[in-house]
Amino acid sequence: MCFITKYIKSTKKDTRNESLNINNLHIEQVQQYKYLGYIVNASNPVEEEIKERIALGTKAYYPNLKFFKSRLVTKYSKLKLYRTVIRPIVTYTSETWVLKQPVIQKILVFERKILIRIFGPTKENQI
Repeated sequence: MCFITKYIKSTKKDTRNESLNINNLHIEQVQQYKYLGYIVNASNPVEEEIKERIALGTKAYYPNLKFFKSRLVTKYSKLKLYRTVIRPIVTYTSETWVLKQPVIQKILVFERKILIRIFGPTKENQI
C-alpha cells in the first residue's frame, strides 16, 4: 500500500474522473490534503493554514490557563512555556509561508494576546 493514500483525506476536485492507476492502485485527485500537519493544495493560500495554526495555538494555551494565571509562577517561567510550547505550534512550517501584511497582523495579534495575559496590560502615560 502506498503511503500517499493514507494522508489523502480531502474532498474530490469535481465530478470528472481524474485519477491515477499504478499497479492496480487507484489514486484520486483531490483539491487539498493534510500532510504532516500542513494543508497542501493547488492554490496554496497561506491564510487558511495560519488560521488553523492560530486555532491550534489557542488550544494549546487554554489547557495551561491555570499556569498562566497563577501568581505563584514567575513571568519568566510563563514566557518560557509560551516560547517552548505555544509558539512552535503556531509557527510550524512557517518557513514555507509567503506573508502579507494582513496575515502578519493576525499572527502579531495572537502573540500580543498571549503576552498581555503573561505580563498584564501595558501602561501608557502612567494611566
